[in-house]
Amino acid sequence: MNKETNSQQPEIKDLNNVFINVSLVRDAQMLELNSKYKNKDYPTDVLSFNINEKMEDGKFYLGDIVVNIEQAERQSAEYGNDLKHEIAELVEHGVLHLLGVHHEHDE
Repeated sequence: MNKETNSQQPEIKDLNNVFINVSLVRDAQMLELNSKYKNKDYPTDVLSFNINEKMEDGKFYLGDIVVNIEQAERQSAEYGNDLKHEIAELVEHGVLHLLGVHHEHDE
């Protein structure tokens, strides 16, 4: 992951008032999302979708994170993590994307 941030990084003025939606899905749902939004024909471990809007209640809606629990299970075995820690790492990864930190090969 490249630590340089994207020029479209959100401006968060109140860190105590940020909303992030996290969804846990399975391979089939992740495949649908990847196919629809990322032009990928395979399920991935995590996706993030920036929203960057102020909600009616005044909270700043940073975005959505979608974690594939089946892929997290496979990765937890591969990396020696328990499932809860693997899901936590994937959520963290998604938050970094929402904040504008991306992989070097990302557009």
